[in-house]
Amino acid sequence: MSTSHFADRAPDVSQLTAYDESHLADYLRLLDAAEEGADWREVAALILGIDAAAEPHRAKTMHASHLARARWMTEVGYAHLLGCERP
Repeated sequence: MSTSHFADRAPDVSQLTAYDESHLADYLRLLDAAEEGADWREVAALILGIDAAAEPHRAKTMHASHLARARWMTEVGYAHLLGCERP
């Protein structure tokens, strides 16, 4: 699997981006994997398409960044999807 459709870091801004919108399903998969206690290396390979053995630092950074953004989506970003301000 290619990593071409994933940035090395997810957005770190206080508004929803086109990148976020195009990765909503991936964010959900990351959250599900975290909830299940999946190993981040396997998650990086299966969802982000990066081999943690070959590129450990990059894979860890990508995973952490995208998981943090997925969590942001559950706390703040969802309000942007609904067209309202954060409660």
